Amino acid sequence: MIYLQLFFIFLKVGAVAFGGGYAMLALIGDSVLKYGWMTEQEFLDFVGVETIIPGPIAVNMATYVGYEQGGFLGALLATIGVVLPSFIITLIVVALIKNLLKYAPIKTFIASMRPALGGLILSVALTMALTVFFGIDTIENINFTFDWRTLVVLAVVVLVPFVWKRIKKKEFSSILLVVISGVMGMILFGI
Repeated sequence: MIYLQLFFIFLKVGAVAFGGGYAMLALIGDSVLKYGWMTEQEFLDFVGVETIIPGPIAVNMATYVGYEQGGFLGALLATIGVVLPSFIITLIVVALIKNLLKYAPIKTFIASMRPALGGLILSVALTMALTVFFGIDTIENINFTFDWRTLVVLAVVVLVPFVWKRIKKKEFSSILLVVISGVMGMILFGI
């Protein structure tokens, strides 16, 4: 039954993916692609659009996939599934945090999570970059095509804040940067 499948898949994602939404992307991507709920391109498009949608990426992804696969009830169950482990773990940690941080193994465990989470985030970024810039979907399907339009958008997104900070001596608005890149995308890739 699709409803139980949605709930348990996203419950697993919520239970084993530590480090927030972007760290969860690798596991979410594997799951939605494995079950055919999204294509690689749909997943990348959603991640791109999700950066301008308010809310946590894992919750938004669970809600979207759940809705696409099972309507309102699917969205509700997938969202509850991805949030439930964090909610329960947070309740337990809040109740025990002061006592737990006294122990060296707990401190070591928390410190050792940082590189793993960095690796997960880097893995997602590298996978997306290879797909977006070079058209490489999988190792078996290397379709090397360089997209100069994506490089132009990336260059603007990197250079505008840098130049703005050098000239104005203050940070460039992240929201304005997202709007600029969206407008450039519409112009370069066609509306």
